[in-house]
Amino acid sequence: MIQTWNVTIPELTGDESRGAYLYLPDSYDWEPGRHYPVLYMFDGHNVFFDSDATYGKSWGLGEYLDQFQVPLIVAAVECNHHPDNGRLSEYSPYTFHEPDFGHVQGRGKITMDWFVHTFKPQIDREYRTLPGRQHTFIAGSSMGGLMSLYALLEYNSVFSRAAALSPSLWVAPDRLARLVRGAEVRSDTVLYMDYGSRELGNHELMQSQFARVVGQLLTRGIKLTCRIVPGGDHCEASWERQIPFFMNTLLYGLEL
Repeated sequence: MIQTWNVTIPELTGDESRGAYLYLPDSYDWEPGRHYPVLYMFDGHNVFFDSDATYGKSWGLGEYLDQFQVPLIVAAVECNHHPDNGRLSEYSPYTFHEPDFGHVQGRGKITMDWFVHTFKPQIDREYRTLPGRQHTFIAGSSMGGLMSLYALLEYNSVFSRAAALSPSLWVAPDRLARLVRGAEVRSDTVLYMDYGSRELGNHELMQSQFARVVGQLLTRGIKLTCRIVPGGDHCEASWERQIPFFMNTLLYGLEL
């Protein structure tokens, strides 16, 4: 079952509303005493419904979770669609300049503070969640993948596991490297991270940057599942095919 409603993020867009999506497993209704881990996701409009997806193709995550009876709640929020780099700004931890986009003000910390201090408490109040760090995850793709990596490192006291699909590692790589080196991460931190073989050429030196970040993460002792996806591209159809891989990483070893 997928519920939808509108939320506002006053710190970012005032009274302007955007969609929120919540997936509840089938067992939620017929096991009233059961509580569930929660996966928070970016670009919520692309997660469940083709009719809402930016390019007409979603991840179809609900169908996968239903088919395999995954005991997981998913809470996802729509991105900022403003043409003046709204999504890039909200999904970047760092201010950066890029020829194709110009100057982008990084407001990722504001976005994450809202997720952690407003959205997560609401979900925990209204639904039967397992609210502790061990059962709180975050995932996204592209800029949402970068934000998932950032959230796992900067908000490690909240999120124990993350999935970063095709993360935009080209954004402020030096700042990201400093975060990886200096973040306070617990020894049980788990990360799934991938990149499509067909998209490696989309940004200069991406293959070497991906390898560099992987090495830095391993040095920090993060439990990392890392893949170069054969034939993988930068689109929802490709990310949908990675659902079994990142779900296995997020749920591996947990007693649910």
